[in-house]
Amino acid sequence: MAEELAKTVGVAAACRALGVPRSSLYRARQPKSEGSPRPAPPRALSEAEKAEVRSQLNSDRFCDMSPRQVYAILLGEGIRLCHWSTMYRILREYDEVQERRHQRRHPKCSRPELKATGPNQLWSWDITQLRGLDREFYYLYVILDVFSRYVPGWLLADRESAKLAEQLIAETCAKQGIQPGELTLHADRGSAMRSKTVAQLLRDLEVDKSHSRPYTPTDNPYSESQFKTMKYRPDYPGRFEGPELARYWARDFFQWYNHEHYHTGLGLMTPAMVHYGLVDKVQEQRQRVLDAAYAAHPERFVAGRPTPPKVPDEVWINRPRDSHTIVELASPAASEMEPGAQAVSRVPGGNRRASEAALDAAEHLATMERPLD
Repeated sequence: MAEELAKTVGVAAACRALGVPRSSLYRARQPKSEGSPRPAPPRALSEAEKAEVRSQLNSDRFCDMSPRQVYAILLGEGIRLCHWSTMYRILREYDEVQERRHQRRHPKCSRPELKATGPNQLWSWDITQLRGLDREFYYLYVILDVFSRYVPGWLLADRESAKLAEQLIAETCAKQGIQPGELTLHADRGSAMRSKTVAQLLRDLEVDKSHSRPYTPTDNPYSESQFKTMKYRPDYPGRFEGPELARYWARDFFQWYNHEHYHTGLGLMTPAMVHYGLVDKVQEQRQRVLDAAYAAHPERFVAGRPTPPKVPDEVWINRPRDSHTIVELASPAASEMEPGAQAVSRVPGGNRRASEAALDAAEHLATMERPLD
């Protein structure tokens, strides 16, 4: 990219825009010469000596022993072929050093990257335990809409079961009117989540499924965050005295969470407002209130006319990592700089450092607008 851009703006400007050192560009232009073969050291073993070492190590007498054991036995018999580290090196040359036992290797799982731009596009679900009396536990199944944080379905049972999960998913999809091919259901790798019963149901409903990586709870962050909100409520009991009381408490909690809880990640909207498309109406009402406050006391708003917090346009589970971001600068201070000059930001103590390309364009422009030292 730097080579192509240098044809129009020059090498220095191209390297500065792309963050590529010019020395690396010049070094890449030079043809790579093949190095001369490394000479064998005079103390190295000859091919005949290496063959003798391999013959001894692979013999019927020593084939089940490690090179250290072979070295010690031969040394006791008055024979020294080479050091045991050299024995290992010779065996590695012929790929004869490996694990003898057949060990299971876990397959490499890909990082799930899921995006939702509206309700009923991406759901996540999980199961948490509610503590009862006398070492009793109740299992709370919760389905969460990732975009709106709305809980469209939940279920409380005395066990973790794939059949119950299948029933909950089917009823929730019917209640929300999910059409084939429009929903992705994300979950961790619990037994109920990976069961054949649930997998067959999702195939019948034409719902895509996604799973977290093993031992990676951050791959299902929204369900985990919702469980923390639930268990850190002031009225959350340490133990429930029975399944009916636990069910009553859960019903009140989800009513509060869906319709009364103003979520920080939703621009202080409730999940129900976002899920059912009431954001524009609420934003207009909030803007009128802020405009009235601004008209009454404009001196209190140093940043100008206030606006309500915005609802995000898209929500990600594991947003893809951008390998490189180019920030286009258009400020007057940047245009008046001489070619090759670098902006300098001031830090405490009088030290100065060249400003790095920031991911935040507004912050980078503010840095470039400072006077050059």
